[in-house]
Amino acid sequence: MSDTPVVLLHGARQTGKSTLVQRLARTKRTRGRYLTLDDAGVLAAASSDPVGFLAGLDCPVILDEVQRAPGLFPAIKVIVDRAREPGSFLLTGSANVLLVPRISESLAGRMEVTKLMPFSQGEIDRRNEGFIEAVFADDVSSANVPAETRDELVARILRGGYPEVVAREDARRRSAWFGSYLNTILQRDVRDMAQIEGLTMLPRLLTLLSARASGLLNIADIARLADIPNTTLRRYLALLEMTFLIHLIPAWSANLRTRVVKSPKLTITDSGLMAHLQGLTRERVHERPDTLGPLLENFVATEILKQTTWSDRRVSVFHFRSHIGHEVDLVLEDPSGDVVGVEVKSAGSVNPSDFKGLRFLKEALGARFRRGVVLYTGRESIPFGEQLVALPVSALWRLNAKRVR
Repeated sequence: MSDTPVVLLHGARQTGKSTLVQRLARTKRTRGRYLTLDDAGVLAAASSDPVGFLAGLDCPVILDEVQRAPGLFPAIKVIVDRAREPGSFLLTGSANVLLVPRISESLAGRMEVTKLMPFSQGEIDRRNEGFIEAVFADDVSSANVPAETRDELVARILRGGYPEVVAREDARRRSAWFGSYLNTILQRDVRDMAQIEGLTMLPRLLTLLSARASGLLNIADIARLADIPNTTLRRYLALLEMTFLIHLIPAWSANLRTRVVKSPKLTITDSGLMAHLQGLTRERVHERPDTLGPLLENFVATEILKQTTWSDRRVSVFHFRSHIGHEVDLVLEDPSGDVVGVEVKSAGSVNPSDFKGLRFLKEALGARFRRGVVLYTGRESIPFGEQLVALPVSALWRLNAKRVR
């Protein structure tokens, strides 16, 4: 806000956006008028006459849930172009307005976007995580990473990171919160944006998607199972992505002279939400160990995505799969083209075959390959050759982490 006219803080509902901007509104440095479009009167004024609404406000202005009045964005552009003052507008949104071309284009070059995801494991433990920086820069083969038991990992995965859920100790009360949360988003937010009929099947579709999380997105297969046309499914997926309930990890190729699968990988934004959609509890995961693999991979993917929003090393997250069977769960690539591959295993031990895809990347990329990491549920850090290492899953929030108050 010190050098940009408009700042947008967006992310799923109940991740703490309103709490954060209200606190900022009370600080001397960023004090400003706070208004939320969840208020019916404010929404009516902003929607009926966006220009007049903003003209009656003195900057800085903090507008909460701005996606509910998309007409505000062109009006903000006019004000900013008239007087480009840093910190004029702080906006929050529970829908990804950047996926709406006419909105994102109206504030191009005038707005900086920050994504607020559910709490990371380091934030819950009050640690400043440094996993991304460490795997790109350091030799982590002999890292001393405090590991957690399988039961402790399962507890973290089932809890997820939504602040309200983290604060609840009772599993039944957490489940009740998830149920109300989904009902609010699917019955209000999605309906407000879509303005179409037939959204009553969205809860079933989301449950169907949760069972396929950590796998490739197969539109034809899901459309057949959900009994809806492909075009309708694509529109529903866009709505679920826009409300931050799902995230699609794109495929990565980087011209490796091999045919690759181009389908994105599907993730549910929060592992606790994914478990709730599947009705998974500690007891059921223990009874059905096969359920842990997809849950763990989704958990690792979302934890890494969270860290990309603040890491000093800017990385993009992809997945890799070739037509001849080489696969890497997550590929992290920085702007210089350097790559770290991450594989996720729910087993308590590792063997050389777990590094098959990572070795392929290492040979194909040469000097661009910085490291291959297998995250597993065991307790030891084990080198598997030059630039290849197995680490406990807890390395995500323990490796190169610093305790904060």
